[in-house]
Amino acid sequence: MMTSALEAAALSGGDDVPIGAVVFDPDGVELARAANRREADADPTAHAEILALRAAAHAFGDGWRLPGCTLAVTVEPCTMCAGAISLSRVELLLFGAWEPKTGAVGSLYDVVRDPRHPHRPQVRGGILEEPCRALMVDFFTDRR
Repeated sequence: MMTSALEAAALSGGDDVPIGAVVFDPDGVELARAANRREADADPTAHAEILALRAAAHAFGDGWRLPGCTLAVTVEPCTMCAGAISLSRVELLLFGAWEPKTGAVGSLYDVVRDPRHPHRPQVRGGILEEPCRALMVDFFTDRR
């Protein structure tokens, strides 16, 4: 699943941070994939996770809910994305690289496991961490 997210990251435009997200149904069938499009769309909400969740909700057929589904994303989600993941009722969140500056799944905050939320997905972080981290390092090294 994380390999699919890495492939999705390659869909990011040259100005967008290469983050990929893929949603799988309860049987492991891919429902949707997306890459960051904030710069390309001039949209602060066009994160890979948000775009993939929107497309998956349309494909899955249970309204906005994604019960039993898995989201794989190359980088630890931010606060906005963590909130959307929790609200979408995704069952399992997989992510690659930790994000100590903005991560909201354990690094800076832990939004998805906050006991005050009505739904808390299972989480597994650090999956294929090195190739996921390398995408980020390469992207930002080229810009600085």
